[in-house]
Amino acid sequence: MARFDLTDFEWSVIQPLLPTKVRGVPRVDDRCVLNGIFWRLRTGAPWADIPGRYGPHTSGRPGCGREYWRPCRRLTRVTSR
Repeated sequence: MARFDLTDFEWSVIQPLLPTKVRGVPRVDDRCVLNGIFWRLRTGAPWADIPGRYGPHTSGRPGCGREYWRPCRRLTRVTSR
């Protein structure tokens, strides 16, 4: 686990908010993808520069993984209250 990756406690809070239905291509590990999204947002690096430990860079891009962005917006609303 990298320095800024989700802790077990943080993951236990986020995991129930993620969709559970699997359609189409099997999904990459949700925790890894979210860590990759957070890494990209924190660093401002291009999507293609996301480290391999977070899965394929196409998994976290907004156009390719909309199911990950809905919970992120939901979390933003919850935490901003």
